[in-house]
Amino acid sequence: METIDYNIEIWLKEAENTHTCGKSLADSIYTTPVTILLSGEIGSGKTTFLNGFSEALGIQEDIPSPTFALEHHHKTKSGAPFLHIDLYRLSGKEAEAFVEQTGEFEGFRCIEWTQHLSRLPAGPTIAISLEDTNRKQGHRLECTFHDVPLPGTARILAWREELELPHHISAHCDTVADLAVEFGRHILKEGTIVRLNALKVAGQLHDLLRFVDFPVEGSAQSDSPTEPAIWERVREQYSGLHHEGACAAFLRKNGFAACADIVEVHGLSLPPNERRTIEQKLLYYADKRVSHENVVSLEERFAEFTERYKGRAYMADADIWFGQAKELEKELFGKRPPR
Repeated sequence: METIDYNIEIWLKEAENTHTCGKSLADSIYTTPVTILLSGEIGSGKTTFLNGFSEALGIQEDIPSPTFALEHHHKTKSGAPFLHIDLYRLSGKEAEAFVEQTGEFEGFRCIEWTQHLSRLPAGPTIAISLEDTNRKQGHRLECTFHDVPLPGTARILAWREELELPHHISAHCDTVADLAVEFGRHILKEGTIVRLNALKVAGQLHDLLRFVDFPVEGSAQSDSPTEPAIWERVREQYSGLHHEGACAAFLRKNGFAACADIVEVHGLSLPPNERRTIEQKLLYYADKRVSHENVVSLEERFAEFTERYKGRAYMADADIWFGQAKELEKELFGKRPPR
């Protein structure tokens, strides 16, 4: 089974937090075209959120509050079109007819006042619902992702069994997944959008093809005395790739491109800042905090890594991941990581 719908909730204390939260959504986009659906009453923060999102995409102009103009067109810094639709003055069939007219689009389509629609648009969507609370300040934001599929637990377990993944690697994956979600919940409380379900799945799968990197000679790192025959077939299929790239290729082949994007960069170095997603950062960092099945500090993990792989060619890059992980730790959590 696979899942596509999942929710997160964030409490936003003030407009500045809402704007920052909108910016954070741009760091969690995995497919385009995509429709961003915004609902909430006047003053709930929809336009503030949308301005944060558009700013992060490189759009200089402010997105206006409800006006007589039903749509505005912009370009993101990557050149992708950005369409803003405002249904404040439309409802029912008029609203639906107008949205249908914009069904063929590329890039980003952002629709405000989607509560005026009796049915939501088809295709990949991310729904943002903002609600005033009884408190003096702040809003509750609910984000529902319906844009990319994720493999379910049954499928993950079936893959592990089919590939005869050693128990200790499965246990490592589960520890990394749980830790990544813990870190994700921490920054979620700070107003940053994180796809917790996608993060957990990516953690559970990040070392699914770890055996690709095992030395063939005397590589009895499986749960049986001899290496499983399927390992050699997988090595041949993904020849020339390390386990990160091989796992990403495997996931894309099975229809899970977003999960592949998160998994692919958890190795020695992340992509440039402008091309990193928040889930990539969290998985990369969590993986560097787990030795076997134990949560350790970056310093302890680095010491263990250098001892285990002493003399290997890629040890020349070990300082890269340690320095990058320390920078990432500070970026995500400041001076005090959750643990």
